[in-house]
Amino acid sequence: MDGQLRHMLRDDDVNHDEQKQIIALGLKFRENRFYKRPFEGPQGVAVLFDKPSTRTRSSFSIGVAELGGYPLVIDKSGSQLGRGEPVADTARVLTRMAYGIVWRTFGQERVEEMAKYATVPVVNALTDQFHPCQVLADFMTIAQFRGGVDALAGQTIAYLGDAANNMANSYLLAGATAGMNVRIAGPYGYLPAQDIVDDAKRIAAQNGGSILVTTDPREAVDGADCVFTDTWVSMGEESEYEKRSKPFWDYQVNDELMKLAKPDALFQHCLPAYRGKEVTASVIDGPQSVVWDEAENRLHAQKALLTWLTGQLRGDESLLA
Repeated sequence: MDGQLRHMLRDDDVNHDEQKQIIALGLKFRENRFYKRPFEGPQGVAVLFDKPSTRTRSSFSIGVAELGGYPLVIDKSGSQLGRGEPVADTARVLTRMAYGIVWRTFGQERVEEMAKYATVPVVNALTDQFHPCQVLADFMTIAQFRGGVDALAGQTIAYLGDAANNMANSYLLAGATAGMNVRIAGPYGYLPAQDIVDDAKRIAAQNGGSILVTTDPREAVDGADCVFTDTWVSMGEESEYEKRSKPFWDYQVNDELMKLAKPDALFQHCLPAYRGKEVTASVIDGPQSVVWDEAENRLHAQKALLTWLTGQLRGDESLLA
């Protein structure tokens, strides 16, 4: 097997079988946190943050260490990127030192430019457009509770709330890749961009899934296997919460809405959560909620992704399963 440089910049950067392979590897890391150690040395992985983080910072920092490597964590204020150095120049430097680059930033074009100039795998740890690492963990959580990766295809998932954000985009693309029936519900003015929907429909047709975008939260949740939501207000917009939250109240995940889903439906939230806003305390703290397993699975899924990408680069099949 020849080595191949692969990146994870958006959810459809992997195909159906590759997504399953990564999630299956994540489940193995959940069973044994030291299942593979591709960064023994230790080899450094650059983990860059232009935005605040709890779960992403913790999971990638601890994850790289558990893979035998050294996580070089760089905040915006501590790098020349924060002072206007071109992304291409940063990529050219880091790629000569690090064995991988993980970046939590703003525009999608930034991680794409990093990948253009990098000779090591680049991972999108969140942009304004996509959050692929989160959704890998979310789908791993479904697999955990539904009997493994083979159970993912055919699952019906519903996402409610701000349907124009990165989470909705990632559920569309990743769910289509998995062969799921993806339902996205949000108010007018907060629905996914048509190009993302079109990409998702094309991918879903290849994998036996389906896509529904609606303004009716009840239609989205009806008979769903898993219900997702996210905060109604993104980072940096907290001062506008009262104004921005008004369109979303009909999309609150509460006990009444959850009753429309399957009796054993799971509830997931990428966190941080605002109880009494996008979800009630009775749901997120209730028996159907798996948010803490979901949060833990960020660690395992991201270790699996880094291991898989490294295996692709090195042409090492032992790192792919």
